Amino acid sequence: MFLARITGSVVSTQKVEELVGQKLLIVEPLRVNEKDQSDLQPTGRSFITVDTVGAGKGEVVLCVQGSSARFTPGTKTLPIDCAIVGIVDSVTLKEKQIYEGGDV
Repeated sequence: MFLARITGSVVSTQKVEELVGQKLLIVEPLRVNEKDQSDLQPTGRSFITVDTVGAGKGEVVLCVQGSSARFTPGTKTLPIDCAIVGIVDSVTLKEKQIYEGGDV
């Protein structure tokens, strides 16, 4: 699992039948600030994910990859490698809150 911020969306009119009706979002993985562990920093990478929880642009989400992406009832039959499985409310590290929902 990894944390990521939603940075955009993907629209595809031609796709396999199993993906029809699925919301595709672009996420950028986040990591803890290496200098002082005070916040979450973008990694510069991007992934396309299937949204299973109704997330939106700018939100920090919990993502899974590989076979784990197909372990939810809604993704069992989908040809995917990455899925959003949660919207993050807060992140606490060493008793210090480094992210709270709504932070940009």
